[in-house]
Amino acid sequence: MRAPRQSTGARIGFNMTPMIDISFLLIVFFIVSSRLAQQEIQLELDLPQAASGEEPELEPTGRRLIVNVLPQGSLMAAGAPVDAADLEALIASERAKAGAELEVRIRSDRHVPYRFIEPILLACTRTGVWKVTFAVTQRAAG
Repeated sequence: MRAPRQSTGARIGFNMTPMIDISFLLIVFFIVSSRLAQQEIQLELDLPQAASGEEPELEPTGRRLIVNVLPQGSLMAAGAPVDAADLEALIASERAKAGAELEVRIRSDRHVPYRFIEPILLACTRTGVWKVTFAVTQRAAG
């Protein structure tokens, strides 16, 4: 039997369509998640002033949960309103994901009484979160 001499000319190659689909899905995911994180920080609050402090890290080393305390005392965490009673469960679940590296950043209006801040600090203590920071603006010298 003779072997055929004609070559079909077809090349065997990789199907790149699934990889391109996955790449676009990842790009969309990261764009949406970064936008939600920015919205949480861009919530307009009249932050308290401080004469000293540290510049925040642009890229946090661990996981960060931002808790916004609005002027009327209501809380927003992870982009959604949260009750003070449910905040401890939210912090505990975030700590389970992040371990000891969880940072809780409190962004509060400067006129909010301490009685609205205290439950956040107690929830952090009960869940074992010790890295708690406050967002402030720099006080003008003079």
